Amino acid sequence: MKALLVIDMQNDFLGENAPLKCEGGQEIIENVVEAIARARQKEIPVIHVIQIHRKDMSDFGLELECSKPHCIEGTEGAKIIQEIQVEEKDYLVIKKRFSGFLATDLELLLRSLGVNEIIITGVATDGCVRATAVDAHQLGFHFKIVKDCTAGAFYDSHEAALKYLCRLQKNVLIGIDEI
Repeated sequence: MKALLVIDMQNDFLGENAPLKCEGGQEIIENVVEAIARARQKEIPVIHVIQIHRKDMSDFGLELECSKPHCIEGTEGAKIIQEIQVEEKDYLVIKKRFSGFLATDLELLLRSLGVNEIIITGVATDGCVRATAVDAHQLGFHFKIVKDCTAGAFYDSHEAALKYLCRLQKNVLIGIDEI
């Protein structure tokens, strides 16, 4: 069984004045919305994996050494972008680190749903998407990346991350029509 992961589609990565704005992020929004619709139509579970940090920033760890503060609880920046509607049957996983698996219940949720393959969309390819895909692989989940539904901090690091992920499994990159 498959599940669709929608990673970090939040204002602090995609908004006009986002502190960690992803290059090409605005261009993928419509595609991610379409990917979610396709998954729902095929009854593939949709799991929104988002970052939310404490107001006192005590849970940022070393990330503050390389990133501006972002996705602080209770702020507009932490909210999922308005173009993406979270439905009641969707799932939500809140993370504190790049990987959607680290110290979250994502693995338990996927196993409880009988999922053995995840389809990944979202941002940032060179950060959270990559970390989540690598951990999925290490935990025994097959993964696919919807290329037109991902963006990175920078175009070149996005492409480098995709190239790296293609080394982990065959046929990793898919199009929206393959969901």
